[in-house]
Amino acid sequence: MNTTAQLENEIHEVARRIRALREDMNLSQEALAKKIGISADEYARLESGEEDFSFTFIYKIAQVCNVEMTDLMEGESPALSEVTVTRRGEGDQIVRREGFEYFRLASKFKNKLAEPFFVRIPYSQEALNPPYEYSTHVPHNEIALGGEDCEIYAIVMNPDAKGPSKVENKIQKFVKTNVDNANLKNPVYAKYVDTTVDEFGVVNSVTFKNDEHFNFAFDVVDELAKKIPGKTAMIYVSNEKESRRFTFGDMSRYSNMAANYFASIGIKKGDRVLLVLKRHYQFWFSILGLHKLGAIVIPATHLLKDHDFEYRFNAAGISAIVCTGTGDVADQVDLAQKKSPTLKIKVMANGSKEGWYNFDEEFKNFPDTFERTADTPGGNDTMLMLFTSGTTGYPNIAAHTHKYPLGHFLTAKYWHNVDPNGLHFTIADTGWGKALWGKLYGQWLCEAATFVYDFEKFKAEDILPMFAKYKITTFCAPTTMYRFFIKEDLAKYDLSSIKYATVAGEAMNPEVYSQFLKATGVRIMEGFGQTETTLTIANYVGENNKVGSMGRPSPQYQVEIMAADGSLAPVGEKTKSVWHDGYYHTGDTAWKDEDGFYWYVGRVDDLIKSSGYRIGPFEIESVIMELPYVLECAVVAAPDEIRGQVVRAIIVLTKGTKGSDELKKEIQTYVKSHTAPYKYPRIVDFVDELPKTISGKVRRVDLRQK
Repeated sequence: MNTTAQLENEIHEVARRIRALREDMNLSQEALAKKIGISADEYARLESGEEDFSFTFIYKIAQVCNVEMTDLMEGESPALSEVTVTRRGEGDQIVRREGFEYFRLASKFKNKLAEPFFVRIPYSQEALNPPYEYSTHVPHNEIALGGEDCEIYAIVMNPDAKGPSKVENKIQKFVKTNVDNANLKNPVYAKYVDTTVDEFGVVNSVTFKNDEHFNFAFDVVDELAKKIPGKTAMIYVSNEKESRRFTFGDMSRYSNMAANYFASIGIKKGDRVLLVLKRHYQFWFSILGLHKLGAIVIPATHLLKDHDFEYRFNAAGISAIVCTGTGDVADQVDLAQKKSPTLKIKVMANGSKEGWYNFDEEFKNFPDTFERTADTPGGNDTMLMLFTSGTTGYPNIAAHTHKYPLGHFLTAKYWHNVDPNGLHFTIADTGWGKALWGKLYGQWLCEAATFVYDFEKFKAEDILPMFAKYKITTFCAPTTMYRFFIKEDLAKYDLSSIKYATVAGEAMNPEVYSQFLKATGVRIMEGFGQTETTLTIANYVGENNKVGSMGRPSPQYQVEIMAADGSLAPVGEKTKSVWHDGYYHTGDTAWKDEDGFYWYVGRVDDLIKSSGYRIGPFEIESVIMELPYVLECAVVAAPDEIRGQVVRAIIVLTKGTKGSDELKKEIQTYVKSHTAPYKYPRIVDFVDELPKTISGKVRRVDLRQK
């Protein structure tokens, strides 16, 4: 609760704003008092700050002066163009009648038809005695009955609101993507992809064509180099904050030089080539050059150790590697090569080492033209081999053909909503398949530029200023990154360039969604897919999304919730997946609601079975994340002799917060009161960081084993 001194300061600050507004409108105190229906003496006392303000006074001032209440209460205009649901007690407190609590629940929402409030009314025997005060326009004359305090939601209508003509209902509006709004001339994708949308602009079908020999490097990059050679393809920022701009013409030339170079050192069509290039710009030269050459690309993370490389070299039959010169990655490769007979060719970028080719020094000496031939791979020929994330054990290989990039047209246009006249930023290391989702294929099919920051270590305070500096318009990141963002003081950063935001990798906690929306006015649109697929489920452009839901299936896939016996599960039933009956099963637990939206519960192996209950970790994590001192958390099962398993929460606290037994009890009590009591964590541990894959997914298998 506010102290007396704080309340007095707030009252005087609001009074100052009201006085300044009145003076700007050239109104006397008497004139404004008359307009809002009070005496001049009463108005003078309020404007001087001698008395606290009622809701009625501020509301009428705002109406008469044609401003938002938030302008008067907080000194800034509301930014949100759609409803934000705030939890009970988290609105803006504006009236301080003794014992009562009033919270405006939509203070950040502009163009309102009504003002929603949460009100807590204290029980008072004295208040039951007549005479009673009545009010038809403000929620502060109610009486609690029955011997207990009363909690209500009050909706104060705006009599001057004009309904949908004043506030457009988004679901009644046809929504175009940023690609459609750009009105591209002869878009390069039109030769290969057709889509249709429903009456609201939501994509509902996709058809691929002319793809029998499709090769992204030739058919997209080289064609864009002919069509728009000087247009920005990528803005690259090094770890030292030095920036470079690459055009589509540059990408075509450099990929040709890379193809010629790789051919000269013995890499040929069908060879398996591992790329371990972090976020170096050389990754784009290399992958495009290898596509043209017909070699099979295998991206991998720089965090691998010798046994990880050995496994990949031997599992995929890798014959060549293009590797970063930073850190000890090359040393780990050299160790693994001793047990990997297929590896013959080693190339280094951003460094040099004996026994390795020097990419930066050598490739620049080769021609910048590379001709397509009759046997150039394309269509159904294998283009990529991706190793899965490995959250539970050694990863498997997922192979993709040259048609794979076309599948990400939907990813970029209808989910990322990339802007051909803007800049798209996906935070992903090139060793993760998500980099191909958000830093290359779909974005360039839509002729949009991408932003790459080649950082060594993720720091929210480093990345947040870049949105304004480089005018980033669309953004995608794992949930983990958003968690770190919202724990910063977002008010310090200019995020106004962001038009659209998306998330994938792990389910999005409602608290993270809500805080980002409050700070930016931008919804985070969730999506789901795997290394083995393209975007499978998503909240697409024009969709009336449900917070916390993955969205609805892509028109590219038939998606079903399967019961354990192979039958289709009914609406609302949570099920786990297995391999059978000709379906690809993801290994995830999810459920589908009556509107066709899919909701993620967790990996099958992550489900907790306690005293006969089946508990999904995500719902408990979402509740814990509501606590302001929690930076990250993961929930796993711990063995228990009586219950079989119990819930264990592993928590990373914010800076300055110390873990203690008292804090553990506070967290347990909070979870008990905000979800079913049997779900609360009986074990709470505090750690400095959570183990993660390179994609940002928490490795719960490591936590379970500890």
